[in-house]
Amino acid sequence: MRTGDLYDYALLRVVPRVEREEFINAGVLLSCPMRRVLIARVGLDVPRLLALDPTVDVETVQRQLDAIVAICEGRPGSGPIGALPIRARFHWLTAKRSALIQPSPVHTGRCTTPEAVVEHLFDRMVRAPR
Repeated sequence: MRTGDLYDYALLRVVPRVEREEFINAGVLLSCPMRRVLIARVGLDVPRLLALDPTVDVETVQRQLDAIVAICEGRPGSGPIGALPIRARFHWLTAKRSALIQPSPVHTGRCTTPEAVVEHLFDRMVRAPR
């Protein structure tokens, strides 16, 4: 009995001062190879980010998050990474790095609707608790 398609996801973390290792979650990446989808959902909580580092360049952070969305969608202008196959884009975006935007470890699950999973993960892991 099939219970859904395998997917992998990672959170996108904004690390304004890498040496302090403090971060906020600012997005979700989800890849579902069987459905040929790669989805990025981002949302920057500026007040939370500024609480970590009042000097962070918010425009740069937002530009980098928007570039990740463009790469996931394979938009024109997303460069050579945006032209790669979906799985290669996911692996490139989730590679470990010491940068302003960092991926979490990759996690796996099963789903029937990848878009619903992204929204659930975004609500649970990115949005500030109410």
